[in-house]
Amino acid sequence: MMNVLREHVYAAGLLLVLRIYLGWMWLTSGWHKLTGEFDSTGFLNNAINKPVLDRATNELIYPNYTAFLNHFALPNAKLINFIIPLGETLVGLGLILGALTTAAAGFGLLMNFMFLFAGTVSTNPWMILLGGIVLVAGANAGKFGADYYLLPLLRKWFHLNYRNGGHNPIAKSRMKVPAHK
Repeated sequence: MMNVLREHVYAAGLLLVLRIYLGWMWLTSGWHKLTGEFDSTGFLNNAINKPVLDRATNELIYPNYTAFLNHFALPNAKLINFIIPLGETLVGLGLILGALTTAAAGFGLLMNFMFLFAGTVSTNPWMILLGGIVLVAGANAGKFGADYYLLPLLRKWFHLNYRNGGHNPIAKSRMKVPAHK
């Protein structure tokens, strides 16, 4: 099943539809925040004051995340107000255009989990499922997109230094070393 998702051309076609749908959800969410007056302080205060609790023990389920929100995110709300809309917009563009698709899906999943840790369910589980499928599909998810051209270019660019005795420790470990006689 994984090989079909990662290598088959028909799977790439289905992933294109899935990718555009998911990307549109991210893009519209980020765009509305970028063009409107987005302020995360209410959301952050609510996540800190009403964290996700264990119903039996009444203890925090994600104490580290609540501490992160309290000690970093809330004091830096202006930064968060910029990063969240920009990140959502870039994830949406990456998925729609098929540019760095797996990275876009990965960052989208990261944001979805952060929203879930804060106690917001909304569409996050659905987006995690779809984003996980895109992420698992790897490069095949961007086959009908900019990744078709971008990934070979990036591979060539990053491997350029490794030719003719470059500084690639993996390639050097594969080099045949003559045995001492």
